[in-house]
Amino acid sequence: MSLRKTKLIGTLGPATSSPEVIRSLIGAGAGIFRLNMSHAAHEWVREVVAVVRSEASALGAEVATLVDLQGPSIRTGDVEGKLALRKGDLVEFRNAALAPAADLSVTTNYDGLHGDLREGDLMLVDNGELHFRVQRIEPGRVLGEVLTEGAMGSRRHINLPGILVHLPVLTEKDERDIALAAGIDADFVAISFVRDAAHVALLREKLRALGCGASVVAKIEDQEAVKHLAEIVTEADAVMVARGDLGIEVHLEELPVVQRRIVAECARIGRKVIVATHMLESMVENPVPTRAEVTDVANAVFEQADAIMLSGETSVGRYPVKCVETLDRIARRIERETVPGSSETLELKSEKEQLVRSAVLLAQSLERAALLVFTARGVLANLAANLRPGRAPIFAFSPDAAVVRSLVMNRAVLPVRFDLDDDPAENTRRALAYLREKGLVEAGDPVVIVSDVLLPGFDNGAVLLRHA
Repeated sequence: MSLRKTKLIGTLGPATSSPEVIRSLIGAGAGIFRLNMSHAAHEWVREVVAVVRSEASALGAEVATLVDLQGPSIRTGDVEGKLALRKGDLVEFRNAALAPAADLSVTTNYDGLHGDLREGDLMLVDNGELHFRVQRIEPGRVLGEVLTEGAMGSRRHINLPGILVHLPVLTEKDERDIALAAGIDADFVAISFVRDAAHVALLREKLRALGCGASVVAKIEDQEAVKHLAEIVTEADAVMVARGDLGIEVHLEELPVVQRRIVAECARIGRKVIVATHMLESMVENPVPTRAEVTDVANAVFEQADAIMLSGETSVGRYPVKCVETLDRIARRIERETVPGSSETLELKSEKEQLVRSAVLLAQSLERAALLVFTARGVLANLAANLRPGRAPIFAFSPDAAVVRSLVMNRAVLPVRFDLDDDPAENTRRALAYLREKGLVEAGDPVVIVSDVLLPGFDNGAVLLRHA
């Protein structure tokens, strides 16, 4: 049985709420399920997470949950039908408390919009499809000239490329959603529109105050985040290349460059990285992807991202299971093409980190070798994954269920819930027996063993070589 190294994230929604479909998604290879709080109601989240955990338990699979906060996005208010916009029209964007002062007028949910903009600034609305040039600013009002014809509906997202906005880090809705994440014991919580490392630290502080140990995912979505990339990556547990808003905030031709920069920075510092948005967008309606989408997914795998993510493809699409199966097929094929070898860019500072590199290099030098990690908090397994072994899979055994779920996102790691005995030799025997039973190793295969579990007779961090 081959282990796919790249992890697959599926967003749950109306198309994927039933136990039958969730079971099929897990069977197809989805290991993390995302709850998009821009659309999800709390009661639905509680119900669907219970279904996910029930189905995962029945299948004997380790599955993690990711709560994705909406964040402080700027949106237009409600309009009747849609506003028909012609090039040259003037549209008023006003605070909700003000009466309209123009024929074409919409409210916004951000009263500080007029204070952040200057005449001549560019505003992009509805995923960048509608362009406006700011012509006039008054207290509580911004008048923008239409640059691209189109129709504007209700609650459309507004992007302000290159403009520093003074939105709150977390909204009142985010605060409620954080409490929900703690209540359902989420494994990952993503912060949207993060602008610096302090925002990541604030979310972690909020979670810990609620007794939640979830890993924090920083979503890189605008130029301000790119500017502070190194600090954000250092503070976060994982980083998401959120290409929807990021692709609007930067010039399109810059997006692949920024994606590679983010992935490289995560590899240097040692953080999990997710590539997300529009990976198989055409499969929302069609049973097969475009050739360009296949290449896009392949590039993320070539870049050795920890995980690749589906959004509308699984939440509202017509072929959610087929989408996961497609990602699985592409990832497995491309992983056979990647050059074996550990990461040369990861900065190692401690003796423990050097020891893990030695273990990875040893496993890499042996045919059919695997890494077996006994870990209490997931530290050694994280380090091994960060070193990006090209062919040696990493089997991480931990007695802590939360640690096991936190490792689900790591590239090349198969985490296993495992009660540890006081006898290290017995632990090794049982772990190898489990791997042989699952068809993950065969008798005679070399296995490199490392441990950060303090047990009698087993030095913390020891490297041993055994045969399965």
